[in-house]
Amino acid sequence: MKAIQVSKGGGPEVLQVAEVKLQKPAPDEVLISVKAAGVNRSDVLTRQHPDTYGGANGKKVIPGLEVAGIIKEVGNKVTTRKVGDSVCALITVGGYAEEVVVNEKLTLPIPKDFSFAEAASLPEVIFTVWFNVFQQAKIKKGEKLLIHGGTSGIGIMGLQMAKALGMPTYSTAGTDEKVHFLTDMGVNQAINYKKRDFEEVFKDEKIDVILDMVGGEYTQKNLDILAKNGRLAYINGMNGLKPEINLWTIMSKNLILTGSLLKPQSIEVKAKIAKEVQETIWPLLEDKSIKPIIHKTFPLAEAADAHRLMESSDHIGKIVLLVE
Repeated sequence: MKAIQVSKGGGPEVLQVAEVKLQKPAPDEVLISVKAAGVNRSDVLTRQHPDTYGGANGKKVIPGLEVAGIIKEVGNKVTTRKVGDSVCALITVGGYAEEVVVNEKLTLPIPKDFSFAEAASLPEVIFTVWFNVFQQAKIKKGEKLLIHGGTSGIGIMGLQMAKALGMPTYSTAGTDEKVHFLTDMGVNQAINYKKRDFEEVFKDEKIDVILDMVGGEYTQKNLDILAKNGRLAYINGMNGLKPEINLWTIMSKNLILTGSLLKPQSIEVKAKIAKEVQETIWPLLEDKSIKPIIHKTFPLAEAADAHRLMESSDHIGKIVLLVE
C-alpha cells in the first residue's frame, strides 16, 4: 500500500510517498481502507522528531492520528464492527496511508450525511476536548469556557461542543478575520490577542475552565482570570513549556492546573472517551448543532503542502488529506 513515511526528522519535505507492507488486524482490531486522514499539530512534531514523538526508535514512521474510511477486514474477536462499515477512528500513528489497523473500541460510526473528509476531522479534536474539558476539568452546564487559539481544529470544535451543551464561550485569535469567524459561530466574546490583552478584557468574567495550547507567559494570566475553583488544562506549550507562576494564585482561589497528552493514553482510557462522545456529541453532530469546519483538503501525496499550511497558522478549521 502507499503511505507517507518519515525516515528522518525535518521540514515538510521529509514527508515522502512510499510503498509499505500491508497490515493485518489483530484479533480485537479492524483494518480500515482509508478515505481521508486528518492533519494535526501532533503530526508536525512526529515529522520533526520521529523518535521522540512518533515512537519510531530509528525506524520509518507514518504520521496520522485520525482517519475515516470503510472496514475491509475484522479480527476474529471483533464484535461491534463488520466488514463494509463506514467509520472514523482515533489512532496513535499510521493515518497517512491507504490502510490502517485500529482497535475496534476506538472506532465510531460516521455521522449521518457526513463525508469521509468531515468524519476524518472529528476524532482527534473531539477526543482531546472531551478528555481535557469534560473528563478532567469536569466542566458543568453554565460554567464559562475560554479556549485560546479558537480557530484551530480543537478550538472550533471545543467551542461548538461547549455552546451546544450550555456553556458560555470565550476565545482568542490572531486576526480580525478569525475573531469575526468566531463571533459569527456564536462565541460569546472573542478578541484579537495581537491588539488586546486577554487578561485585561476577561479579568471580570470569572472564567471557570481554560483550555490552553500556548503556555509561556499565558500561564499566569490564565490563572489570574480564573474564577474561584477554576481549572486550567494544558494540551501544548507552543510559546514555552517552563513558565514562571505565582503559586499563591492557585492556593488562594483553589485552582486546579492540569494537562494531558492524548496520544499515549491507554486503549481503555480512549475507549471510555469514545463511548461518552458517541452518546453525547454524536447526536449533536447528526442534528447539525455542531458542524465540522474543513479549511482545505489535499491529496495524500501532497502531505508536505498540508504541513506547510498547518505551520503557517493561516487556516481556520481542519486540514484533511484525501486518499484515492
